[in-house]
Amino acid sequence: MRFLIPAMLLLAAAPLAAAPRPSPILTTPDARDALSYARPEVARVTHIDLDLIADFTTKEMRGTATLDIVARPGASEIVLDDKSLVIERIADPKGRPLTWSVGAADAYKGAPLTVRIGAARRIVITYRSKPEASALGWLPPELTAGKKKPFLFSQGQSIENRSWIPTQDSPGLRQSWSARITVPADLVAVMSGARLTPRGEAAGRGMKRFRFRMDHPVPPYLIALAIGDIGFKPLGKRTGVYAEPVALDMAARELDDTEAMIRAAEGLYGPYRWGRYDMLVLPPSFPYGGMENPTLTFLTPTMFTGDKANTDLVAHELAHSWSGNLVTNATWSDSWLNEGFTTYFENRIDEIVYGKERAAVLADLSWDDLQRDLKEAKPSATRLHGEPEELYGELAYNKGAIFLRTIEQAVGRARWDAYLRSYFDRHAFQPQTTANFLTDIRAQLIRGDAGLEAKLQLDRWAYQPGLPDNAVHVRSNTLAQVDRSIEQVKAGAAIASLPFSSWGTQEWQRFLNGLPRKLPAARLDEIDGAMRLSGSPNAYVRSAWLVLALGNRYQPAVASAEEFLPRIGRMLLIRPVYRALHEQGEWGRPIANRIYAGARPHYHPVTVASVDKILSGNH
Repeated sequence: MRFLIPAMLLLAAAPLAAAPRPSPILTTPDARDALSYARPEVARVTHIDLDLIADFTTKEMRGTATLDIVARPGASEIVLDDKSLVIERIADPKGRPLTWSVGAADAYKGAPLTVRIGAARRIVITYRSKPEASALGWLPPELTAGKKKPFLFSQGQSIENRSWIPTQDSPGLRQSWSARITVPADLVAVMSGARLTPRGEAAGRGMKRFRFRMDHPVPPYLIALAIGDIGFKPLGKRTGVYAEPVALDMAARELDDTEAMIRAAEGLYGPYRWGRYDMLVLPPSFPYGGMENPTLTFLTPTMFTGDKANTDLVAHELAHSWSGNLVTNATWSDSWLNEGFTTYFENRIDEIVYGKERAAVLADLSWDDLQRDLKEAKPSATRLHGEPEELYGELAYNKGAIFLRTIEQAVGRARWDAYLRSYFDRHAFQPQTTANFLTDIRAQLIRGDAGLEAKLQLDRWAYQPGLPDNAVHVRSNTLAQVDRSIEQVKAGAAIASLPFSSWGTQEWQRFLNGLPRKLPAARLDEIDGAMRLSGSPNAYVRSAWLVLALGNRYQPAVASAEEFLPRIGRMLLIRPVYRALHEQGEWGRPIANRIYAGARPHYHPVTVASVDKILSGNH
């Protein structure tokens, strides 16, 4: 369904020196987010204040959430999103109880939490999360890098934060927030906002309290928390890295280009508006490569391969500080406005910091990934604007980025960059829809030029399946050389004769993904013997090798999978391996089920849900 968000929905842009205030004007019913029960046209949350205790024994977050509300005249209730929260009491600020009810639950969306607010415009919810809360990963010490202390991290995108925060969990309903988090005294808490008490404050009974604040209104999925044995190392005047102490020095070495990335990003599309840009390296069970939580990007340790080959991941999460965090998709049907913009922007940062050829390598691999997704997805899932439950693979990332690159080539880089900088300035701290973006680009860039309108094919890109015929494919000379090695293998060349000793992560990915999907065991023996892939410490290489090997029922690779899958939680790397095993029927499915039975307790709930679908045949 296509719709325009009326102008009155959008938050007014504010001067850079001041935090924008949430608009007192509410959304209209036709802009409803299908994945939220909220009725913001009646009443909406503008600020959340959390006061929570992290209980590692019961695996619960418990305490209070105080919500500030704006409502239309005469409104008597507000509807929040709730995913299995245990609500104990809801009251007004004077302690007077308010009537509330939880509606019928959906396994994915959770349930509506309706509060009869009367005249109250601030409510206090006393509650606790459940141990199985889908946003929270509670890790025992043995699943951390240091092996001595437990760890907790949250993952809110897209609609998981409703499992530990009672609010209106929709990306278009931006909210400021503050928090007091009480933790065991030997642990450290960090969050995606200003850290007001970096060392914490004594809270009695062996506990410590940390306070945080985010003055800018943000989409609720960007409220993030981590607690553990966490140290810090500065990288520059506004950058630094948090990690478990045993991983801190290694992480700092690989992330020392971060300041240069910020300068590159600001030179392209305007000032960084979030104060600090710090990063947190999480334990291996983190389900994603990175998460762009404001002021504190979460990163997977799988990105560290000793050669800075994967710092494009940092460029990606940094770029979200403009596309996604600053200008946010209003609903998850518009998620390409978040990920497609960011993937394009990331590549521009990489070009400035690392050169045109590295950017070309990454863009060329992005094209490969898109071709894979276009082949595997059903046609309706290949539209940029589509139903959120149909989103497939990385299509929103790669098709969106290629769309923007196609516009850049059509209008020229200087003109395109000027438009994008203006776009981020004019829509700062606002939600955005596909329809509004197309309206904006027509008004600000095309300006009635019928020839340019026809050349760009905007509506076809946004609303039609497949890939338009004007798509720009960036080709890499480096990967072209790898392609020649692939052809040599197909022609029967000895594996040892290939120049693989000089390859980095991206060359390995191109090579392994480009080999024929059907290879005899003798050839796989030769590849593994020469390249030692089954024991590769590079998680990207190991994943690509296992997909190829297990897809050929190569028994020697099973031991590698048994070691690899339980210790890695990143879905990008383990989902393809589980899928390769599942597709091998009576040979692969028992292996997949056996490995998963041991690995499942180590995974984040988001990962568990995803792998469950694969092994049940519903992927």
